[in-house]
Amino acid sequence: MLQTISITVSGKVQGVFYRQSTKEKALELGLTGEVRNLSNGNVQIIATGTSEQLNALAAWCKKGPPRAVVTGVEVAELDVISFDRFSIVRF
Repeated sequence: MLQTISITVSGKVQGVFYRQSTKEKALELGLTGEVRNLSNGNVQIIATGTSEQLNALAAWCKKGPPRAVVTGVEVAELDVISFDRFSIVRF
């Protein structure tokens, strides 16, 4: 059964390839959704997949790419959202 979650990651997560690395991890896990930078310096991920896939992504987010310094990860369950693919949202 598919689920959708929102993950908000705080710390040094912009300018360290966090969005690109998240997209690569999501594609590796078979997830759909999107990732974006927020104006407050955080990164937000909305992902749809199985609970196993989503748990794996949330666990990865706690570390992120090598140059990231993650200080917090908040996960919230959302109503299921259908995405065609996983994409990076740029402003």
